[in-house]
Amino acid sequence: MTTYRELFAVREFRALFVVRLFTMTAVVLSGLALGTVMYGETGSPLLTSVALFGGPLVQLVTARYLSATSDLLRPRSAMIFMACVATLTASLQALPGLTWWMRFVILAGGYVALAATAGTVIALLSDIVPKDAYVLARSTMNITVGGMQIIGNAVGALLLAVMSTSWLFAIAACVSVTAGVMARTGLSDRPPRARGNVVERSRRVNHELLTSRDVRPLLLMMWVPNGLVVGCEALFIPYAGGEAGFLLAAGAVGMLLGDIVVGRFVPEALRDRLVLPLRALLALPFLAFPLSPPVAVAAALAGLSAFGFSASLPLQERLVLLTREDVRGQAFGLAGTGLMVGQALGAVLAGGLAQLYGTHAVAWAMATMAALSLLVTAALRAVGRVPAHPPTPDPPTPHPPTPHPPTPGPLTAAG
Repeated sequence: MTTYRELFAVREFRALFVVRLFTMTAVVLSGLALGTVMYGETGSPLLTSVALFGGPLVQLVTARYLSATSDLLRPRSAMIFMACVATLTASLQALPGLTWWMRFVILAGGYVALAATAGTVIALLSDIVPKDAYVLARSTMNITVGGMQIIGNAVGALLLAVMSTSWLFAIAACVSVTAGVMARTGLSDRPPRARGNVVERSRRVNHELLTSRDVRPLLLMMWVPNGLVVGCEALFIPYAGGEAGFLLAAGAVGMLLGDIVVGRFVPEALRDRLVLPLRALLALPFLAFPLSPPVAVAAALAGLSAFGFSASLPLQERLVLLTREDVRGQAFGLAGTGLMVGQALGAVLAGGLAQLYGTHAVAWAMATMAALSLLVTAALRAVGRVPAHPPTPDPPTPHPPTPHPPTPGPLTAAG
């Protein structure tokens, strides 16, 4: 399976694609609205950065106890649950008169739920498509993310010119409801991947993954350079003000192009060798921001940088090879949680540097984060290619199979 036509011939992949489309629309609109209202009310680059990317810090605490839920819940039920939580949090953020700390409490509540289900979508994707189609399918999902960031940030920036942030939150809530309905009607009801006590299993499998000589360096390569560069992006609003949406959209364009090129046209062996160059590309463009380029040039630099995010594709492909099926949901949940926590820490660090340098030196904070990312990439160069061999932990405890219900019909154009 090597073409988009073959991939979209898989009915459940089409359904999952549509669910992801609506989910990302809600995420982008909510994030832009929250970052805008936070900066407007506080004028603080630090609080704005935390509002945009700080939520995953909650996952750092809760994932230790809840991450196994990605394997212990039915995938479709987990996705419906996530849609309900997103609807609730967006609706609460739309309420007038909230203080900044109340907004952070609401944000944290959503990420507690996300910590419990973070690996569901990626693990489900590996069930829906053949193994030889995983990278193409994953890159297509990333294209969905990039596409909706382009459209969502651009449209969101235009909407903010004519309406309040409360309306953006309300739109995000409606879109989240649609995502939940799509998941319910378009996906089969699969059984959980595993059974057991969620807290005990979360801790045991996380320890197994984090102490693996193959998986641990792979996770570090996923998390650290990426998180530091996201710290640069967290400063787009203090850097460009009302035009920040266009920088965010340009970054999404670069990410989308990277996923198309690397996921569709680059062969596996070459993908592996491109990990380090792509990680370097993430950081290099931000070294030019202290030169105060105009918004159009800054947007082009942001797009060039975001092309480097496509390094995640060969890294995720290798994670599939290095994990057994009954822990794959938790493995991807851990990878996703670590990635988002790295981004949150990068955002906090970048916001702190901008606060220290002063709001007129935001570009220097961005350049500092980029330089740190390059240094970390250089330090991790030895793990650019991780040996791939099957995992050899003890087999999972067998349990009686759960029969599948009849497969629902395909989605219609109207959902």
